[in-house]
Amino acid sequence: MTTHVLAVANQKGGVAKTTTVASLGAALAEQGQKVLLVDLDPQACLTFSLGIDPEDLELSVHHVLTKGLDPTEVIIETDDGVDLLPATIELARAEADLLTRTGREYVIRGAIEDTSGYDWVLLDCPPSLGVLTVAALTAATGVLIPLQCETLSHRGVGQLLDTVHDVRRFTNRDLEVWGVLPTMFDGRTTHSRTVLETISETYDLAVIEPPIPKSIRFAEAPAAGRSILKTSRSNKGAQAYRDVATALRARA
Repeated sequence: MTTHVLAVANQKGGVAKTTTVASLGAALAEQGQKVLLVDLDPQACLTFSLGIDPEDLELSVHHVLTKGLDPTEVIIETDDGVDLLPATIELARAEADLLTRTGREYVIRGAIEDTSGYDWVLLDCPPSLGVLTVAALTAATGVLIPLQCETLSHRGVGQLLDTVHDVRRFTNRDLEVWGVLPTMFDGRTTHSRTVLETISETYDLAVIEPPIPKSIRFAEAPAAGRSILKTSRSNKGAQAYRDVATALRARA
């Protein structure tokens, strides 16, 4: 069985990384795939948005990465049909703990190898290019870059691609950039379209279709502790993530 490990990364915050991980995970699960989501952000937004209060957790991904705890002791089943390796604020310490450790780039790869039976592992990277993001890229087979289409949010893409290039050279030569996923997309504006074309031309990256439309429903879902696929099943945004999940499975 092949496990596809996809890092969802962009060091710029507010580009719908966490929404993408939660929604894509739920969409893949709907399609019969066994999915593990890994929250690598000390803010623990993914954990919270799937209905788990990080403050109630005694064990988290922090213990897996820094103490060598078996991930199966930490993984939680969620109401969205996906499993979660949750985060807490302790993860902020992990970054410092790992800095001096030999082989720190491989800690996430090692942890994932200790889990089996998943078709997909989605890594929700923190909004930085630090140790955890590099470790996530080292563990991944592919990287997906969510990108907000309404600002100059693509300016960080070059830096991320530089990091991907370094990871390929030193720790994971098989890493592939699967493409850019346009988020918060407003098809009525030419600006959104222009940003997409610029990305495609400047960085020679595939643009994953369809773009994820802007919707207030995305903001409401985490408060309910579920993904948009469960809170607003027929919403255009939910359907877009289902279509993206289908496209990613075809590519895999």
